[in-house]
Amino acid sequence: MYQPQSNMTRLAFAASDRPEAQEAMARMIARYGATPDADAHVIIALGGDGFMLETLHRTMGLGKPIYGMNRGSVGFLMNEYSEDDLLERVNAAVRAVIHPLTMVAIDGHRRQHRALAINEVSLLRQTRQTAKLRVSIDGKVRMSELVCDGVLVATPAGSTAYNLSAHGPIIPIDARVMALTPISAFRPRRWRGALLSHTARVTIEVLEADKRPVSAVADNFEVRDVLEVHISEDRSVSMAMMFDAGRSLEERVLAEQFSG
Repeated sequence: MYQPQSNMTRLAFAASDRPEAQEAMARMIARYGATPDADAHVIIALGGDGFMLETLHRTMGLGKPIYGMNRGSVGFLMNEYSEDDLLERVNAAVRAVIHPLTMVAIDGHRRQHRALAINEVSLLRQTRQTAKLRVSIDGKVRMSELVCDGVLVATPAGSTAYNLSAHGPIIPIDARVMALTPISAFRPRRWRGALLSHTARVTIEVLEADKRPVSAVADNFEVRDVLEVHISEDRSVSMAMMFDAGRSLEERVLAEQFSG
């Protein structure tokens, strides 16, 4: 999964709207030059984790690795920011190849909405009423009624994000599993979720949808008033993030399991 890079000299730059990110991009372009995304060896993303996800989605069809530098508030997916020795750092970096989830959400008008999620697909209640959901795995009902604020399916890369905040498990990057994690489960109260094979096909049906409306979110793409949602890994799509040697994504995920 992790491969060293070499002879990567053509850099493209992208930055979030934060002033510090925009200023950093201007300085680095003046120092290293800039190449259009399509012609670059690597795209340098300046911002936080949210901007890294945005950049991965935006450049998904280009097949270019993304090297992130933290100019935001959260930087789990980013490298430490420094303007020095950028070409040397990029060429010494290792890459993590990840595969997104495909979400197919069917709304109350029976319209289908398809989106990819790098971190997670989540279903969330829209009103004060708790959600009632039915969960099936590979066509078999595994939980006939889950009463909760919501539920999510997370990739290994996303397991340290919303999934971890919802008390889901941290998953090693190469584990080939997904996390199915409830959000504030009311019944069954003690259910903590499940680990699923990366080949699993998850279907979540919304019960009493008129009374208890639910939205579905794939990263930052939201569909409201859904009736059912189908979630599976899409291994036909590959994306690469690059990390400084000794600070690979695999190492970060492992270290997170031992943090206080």
